[in-house]
Amino acid sequence: MNSFQPVFLFFAVLATACIMGIGIFIAERSPLGIIFSTIGLLVTMGTGFMTKKRMREKGEI
Repeated sequence: MNSFQPVFLFFAVLATACIMGIGIFIAERSPLGIIFSTIGLLVTMGTGFMTKKRMREKGEI
């Protein structure tokens, strides 16, 4: 069984917060907030996937 990786928990929580932000800004009808939350989600998920790839290549995962 793999060990716990707190960095991936951080990325998951941050991505979840961005998804929640998108929903909140849709309810508030704020296009600027929706755009920023979507960009934040894409950046967070992209960074998480790149980190996982780097760690896998180094043999840390």
